[in-house]
Amino acid sequence: MPKNATLAANPGISAPGTLTNSPSSQPALDLLWRAAQSSDGREFAKDALAVLLPVFSAGYAALLRLDRGHWLTMAELGSSRAVPRELLAEALDREEPVAQQQWLAAPVDSRSVNSEVLVIQQGSSGISKKDSAELLEQFRSIATVLATGLAAVRARESARRRIEQLEAILSLAAQWNQTHELEPLLEQMAAASTRLLNADRASIFLWDRSNRTLVGRPALGAPNNELRIPDDAGIVGQVVQSQQPRRVQSADRGEQSQINRQVDAKLGYETRSLLCVPLQTAQGEMLGAFELINKLSGEFTNEDETALIELAAHAATALANTQQLEDLVATQRQMVDQAAGDVHMIGKSNSIVAMQSIVRRVAATDLAVLILGENGTGKEVVSRSIHYLSARRNKPFIAVNCAAIAETLLESELFGHEKGAFTDAHEARAGKFELANGGTLFLDEIGDLSRGGQAKLLRVLEEKIVVRVGGSVPIHTDARVIAATNQNLAEMVREKRFREDLYFRLNVVTMELPPLRQRGDDVLLLAEHFLSDFCKRARRKVPKFTPAARKRLEQHNWPGNVRELRNLMERLAYLSSGDKIEAEELAFIMSPGQSGSSLLVCDGPLTDATERFQQQYIKKAIERTRGNMTDAAALLGLHRSNLYRKMRQLEMDVEEE
Repeated sequence: MPKNATLAANPGISAPGTLTNSPSSQPALDLLWRAAQSSDGREFAKDALAVLLPVFSAGYAALLRLDRGHWLTMAELGSSRAVPRELLAEALDREEPVAQQQWLAAPVDSRSVNSEVLVIQQGSSGISKKDSAELLEQFRSIATVLATGLAAVRARESARRRIEQLEAILSLAAQWNQTHELEPLLEQMAAASTRLLNADRASIFLWDRSNRTLVGRPALGAPNNELRIPDDAGIVGQVVQSQQPRRVQSADRGEQSQINRQVDAKLGYETRSLLCVPLQTAQGEMLGAFELINKLSGEFTNEDETALIELAAHAATALANTQQLEDLVATQRQMVDQAAGDVHMIGKSNSIVAMQSIVRRVAATDLAVLILGENGTGKEVVSRSIHYLSARRNKPFIAVNCAAIAETLLESELFGHEKGAFTDAHEARAGKFELANGGTLFLDEIGDLSRGGQAKLLRVLEEKIVVRVGGSVPIHTDARVIAATNQNLAEMVREKRFREDLYFRLNVVTMELPPLRQRGDDVLLLAEHFLSDFCKRARRKVPKFTPAARKRLEQHNWPGNVRELRNLMERLAYLSSGDKIEAEELAFIMSPGQSGSSLLVCDGPLTDATERFQQQYIKKAIERTRGNMTDAAALLGLHRSNLYRKMRQLEMDVEEE
């Protein structure tokens, strides 16, 4: 049923906007009806004055509020008049309606902290003593009804603003929790709080306890947009120390004196009003303070303080999470830097200098890399160097030895499995491709991968998608693949032992590491590096190599390459004694293909033995250089054409290029 119908159904009451013979009941009901329809206090006040003007035959009406010694006009209607201020003060002091000539004034609600007064001016004839008592009583009733209506409208208005603020705060909190960098987060908080609470500026002060300093950001006008003050200075310092909010209004001289004017002078700014609340986590940890400066209209209110306290609670949570995340990121970067610092490509030989240059260039790309070289030449060191020089350095580096994975476990190891996928799958587990997502996956001994494993690996490299064993959900992977082997993959492709399509997929960039015996003076550089490193761990002084020891290091063939040298230096660091290492202390590790017996059997003429020795020596040189005749000739101290000629003299098989 329409509200008008409800009112009209009562005797003596007409629809709102019309008057009956009753001097007070109809306007009162009209005011209450209008209050029920309104959600804006100022608009309702204007409507109420429009109702009261004809009731009291007035030419002017106003609702005024006393705020810190100043009368503020909340609403007015009619010709502008000079309202007698003493009449308004008397109405408040007596807490009842008063009359003076044509003027009537009544406190709207004597119990309200708003100190509001309703005032009207009747016709020029004034108010007679005969009508004064009755008129004042009627005015009192109207003022009481107006107070009731205003209270209801303002309560709804406050509730609406509160809901809007809470919605805005929750939306802001969601945005803040998605920001994981401190500087952008502080700027977002400042901008959002000034917009929400209608302030000119905002700053978040973080407490540096160890230095007893408050660091405020953003701070317009300050160097680097940052302000540093002692943690007990000004209003902000008081809030941090007391853990209680503070509010300073522009008209309060006593509070104004506590504002840190030195900061204003430094920033070229004038603080007129200020609201500051503690920045405290749910666990009670004080992070600092949240400050708003200069309300753009009016003064900071209790509602503003409540809203900023709630805003600060969400801000503290977001800041604590961000700081914790930044600490974790800093720790991770420190660990990455430490790990990267442990990876060294040591050497000054031409081959290693060229390799270092290639590594730097390849690291800046996402190209697949195939690293070739004998066992122990440092293929994993090169792959780690590529990883730590790339943009993926903060992501995982996962190394997999393909030769060590059984065919039955290959798919589970590389691609992961779901719980119950097979007998021992008691829980789901991510595979190496998932673990290396965003980083680098190093597949060592790729030549030992089975044909079935090669096919599965090719599919993942092409599609960038893995599916766990026993699962059906495709999982994207962005792992860069670096493969390594000590075998001749090209020969294996010709022999159908390695898939040609996988070979070309892996062989985008090929890097071949030289064996240690071809690196000249790098042997001594590496030996001194490893010996120094292990002596630090053993907490002993680094011994020096004698000239004889250095010569013996240079003359050794190093069948185990860098790995053999490293192991030897580790043994010397822990087991040798004295300040020098003699040649006799270099007990080299025999390779599996070697034996302690002589290579030749003394059962023929010397010329035959010499030929057999030369044949075996040349074969060994060719094997060490993996069939590269130019390198084999250089290793033997010959020109390549001379090597071919010598092989023909010795009746050896010769396949000239």
